[in-house]
Amino acid sequence: MRSADKHGKIIQSATKVFAKKGFFNARISDIAKEAKVADGTIYLYFNNKFDILLSVFEEEIGELIESLQARLCLESDPRRKLEIFIANHLSAMKKNKNLAEVIQIELRQSHKQVRDYRNTRFCAYVDIISSIVKEGQAKGLFRQELLPGIVKRALFGALDEICRIWTQHLDTSYTLEQTIQQVIDIFLQGTLAAPGQAGADKVEHY
Repeated sequence: MRSADKHGKIIQSATKVFAKKGFFNARISDIAKEAKVADGTIYLYFNNKFDILLSVFEEEIGELIESLQARLCLESDPRRKLEIFIANHLSAMKKNKNLAEVIQIELRQSHKQVRDYRNTRFCAYVDIISSIVKEGQAKGLFRQELLPGIVKRALFGALDEICRIWTQHLDTSYTLEQTIQQVIDIFLQGTLAAPGQAGADKVEHY
């Protein structure tokens, strides 16, 4: 197996193990077993378990950002961009439930190394929402009184709760497509500016 292949296999295996056992209960030997490599091989690529966790975020969330930005750059309408973010996130989490669980559980850990990471790559991903809202406000499409920071937290919180249901294997009677459309309808209708509101006073964004 080539070096790059082993690195990728370890990342994929770590995602599965972290999702199943939780970060602090997972052992290097568990990851090595899942990846079908020797324990010592792990240390050829990573310094420790935290290094693996951060690499999972860097690579997996980095891929999310890359795929999302590739779609967003083809769209000029902020309303459509918001739809794309919602659909892209839910589709990705539905497809990769292990990553969804790692995001939910590990980003809530209190360890300093995890907290420090939370303020970088992952926040850059969620900040895409607020940038879309600001763009929509600048174009007079979204309500001026909305605070982008609140919108991004409310929207991502809703998406996160849906993913929690999936990762806990709770029965649902609705499809992925229905879920995406419902979230789009709720948040897009809640952010759209009323006719003639484009010139309303703007509020300070954060």
